[in-house]
Amino acid sequence: MDAAGDKLMDDYREVVAAAEELLKAASGQDAERLQELRGRAEEALRKARARMEDAGFQLEAQVRDHPLAAVGIAAAVGLVVGLLLARK
Repeated sequence: MDAAGDKLMDDYREVVAAAEELLKAASGQDAERLQELRGRAEEALRKARARMEDAGFQLEAQVRDHPLAAVGIAAAVGLVVGLLLARK
């Protein structure tokens, strides 16, 4: 699952980098370069969205295969968050 998480983070970084380039280019570059950067940003976003959907399907499969473990993990996370929020 770490490899999938790494790929997802790489896709996210690619989307952010493409968006940053697009913003920089919008400040005075020609329309052709702007269209190229926009296309790259859209493609990176499509890839990231597909990976997110795939990760969601994998997560759903894991929860269906191990429902008690999923409930236990959710309870533990809820307990930790509750304890952190209750601290003053």
